[in-house]
Amino acid sequence: MRCGASPNRRQASRAVPILTAMMLATTDLASYMPLTLIAMMAIGFAVVNIVASLIIGPKRPGARKGQSYESGMNPIGTARKRFNVRFYLIAMVFLVFDVEIIFLYPWASTFPNIAPHPNQEGLVWLIRILFFLLTTVVAYLYGYRKGVFRFD
Repeated sequence: MRCGASPNRRQASRAVPILTAMMLATTDLASYMPLTLIAMMAIGFAVVNIVASLIIGPKRPGARKGQSYESGMNPIGTARKRFNVRFYLIAMVFLVFDVEIIFLYPWASTFPNIAPHPNQEGLVWLIRILFFLLTTVVAYLYGYRKGVFRFD
């Protein structure tokens, strides 16, 4: 036995994994039902769409059916032409702001519920989101200085 390690402490350290396993075993599985339902709906939606497209979709190939569709116009040229990098950069800027809104919404809905505490928890939350917004603005300014938004 090591110096300072009592038999009770050793038994307590062995009991922690057992207690954790018991807590997991007693978890109410009904609380996972909404998550399971959403996952099953998503899988079902994907399967139904694939099966429906196989059943309803065109079965006989032809020159007219195989032709690419461009909003009712006859296609001009090849589809294999080069695009300017700015189009991809605009898409990336859109995704950055889209993801920012996704992260900003839960913060905005929970921030008013933070009660003012002496430990300034609300101030920490505010500083974190301001840092997040600052990094997004810096990325936007970088793109602006690089000329991403100029379509000359």
